[in-house]
Amino acid sequence: MTYLITAILSAAGTPLFIVICGIALYQFFSVGIDLTVIFIEMYRLAEMPSLSALPLFCFSGFLLANSQAPSRIVSFTKILFGWLPGGLAIVSIIICALFTALTGASGMTIVAMGGLLFPALLKDNYGESFSLGLLTTSGSLGLLFPPSLPLILFGIISETPINQLFIAGIIPGTLLMVALGLYGSFYNIRHGKLPKPVETELPNIWTEFRACLGEILLPIFLFVAIWGGYIAVNEAASLSVVYVFVLTTIIHREVKLSDIPKICVESMVLFGAIFVILASAIAYTNFLVDQEVPNQLLNYIRDHIHNKWTFLLALNIFLLIVGCMIDMYSALILVVPLILPVAQSYGIHPVHLGIIFMTNLEIGYSTPPVGINLFISSIRFERPIIELYRASLPFLVILFVCLLIVTYFPDISLIFIAQ
Repeated sequence: MTYLITAILSAAGTPLFIVICGIALYQFFSVGIDLTVIFIEMYRLAEMPSLSALPLFCFSGFLLANSQAPSRIVSFTKILFGWLPGGLAIVSIIICALFTALTGASGMTIVAMGGLLFPALLKDNYGESFSLGLLTTSGSLGLLFPPSLPLILFGIISETPINQLFIAGIIPGTLLMVALGLYGSFYNIRHGKLPKPVETELPNIWTEFRACLGEILLPIFLFVAIWGGYIAVNEAASLSVVYVFVLTTIIHREVKLSDIPKICVESMVLFGAIFVILASAIAYTNFLVDQEVPNQLLNYIRDHIHNKWTFLLALNIFLLIVGCMIDMYSALILVVPLILPVAQSYGIHPVHLGIIFMTNLEIGYSTPPVGINLFISSIRFERPIIELYRASLPFLVILFVCLLIVTYFPDISLIFIAQ
């Protein structure tokens, strides 16, 4: 019923924060819970120290989007990948995966990198629907790569060696990226957009590289700083704002100081909308927990499924539903302790379970009708949610196929793990 109401309200053009808040309020009211819980959750979310990273990354993303950075990156990638169909799509996938691995949040990736990559893809003659679907579904790809915070959290909750999870996630994560990259190449070929010959002489490569060196150094800086443990994510976000501000206003002089207030307002309006949606989603998570929905679903699985392979299929369906209804960190904390003993009773390796878990959750973030990536992309790119549903569908089909491969071929995850 909740899914149906969400789809109807979204199709009618209702603002997203009203849809999410309305459903949360309705569910709490229907069971007699004080409606002030929504505002309590907003206050609790505002107190989270890591929350400051989101508006800061949002602001730096808007600064880059208002500069000529997309044009420089397109020129450089054409030099490097001009011979390969789907070259810029492949680059976009890599950048999104790397950024998500660093931040541990796909919403940050869509906000910070979307403003940079979306206009670049359009400029390189990719279709709008393809570009929207690519960036929406790629926003959570990096969750299988170190130093993924959700992967670390799974290891802590399940008492699984985190270094083994890091190793186990590399091949499945690469599989997802390669599959989407191949689709990007197929899209180019199918639409007659074969790459044009480009001049790949060393002087040309060096010239284009120097032109976008500042943008290239930004993800490298974030990777080294966060992976090395020198700074936290919110500190990295603060430094990225300073870095991008200097790059766009002083070095390249493409953003005027008089434009900064306008850019700041636009980015904070976006952050405000995302904040309301996240707060409402967390409140709705608490409703599901209060009604013991995860416990009921798992008890049903335990009572009616006795075959390992059938259990894995049911587990995937369950986790996809969880992934699109509950934020990832809440899902990890609430569901892992429930699933782990059941999975072990079927003889499933805990490391393999961790990779299945993370793959499902990252796909669930983009799964209609209530995947959070869809809502964030709808706000970030100012497109109707129904359009995001259609744009993401072909990418989700590919990711679902990869999920089945990861699920039913455990050696993909465990090949380097001593069993």
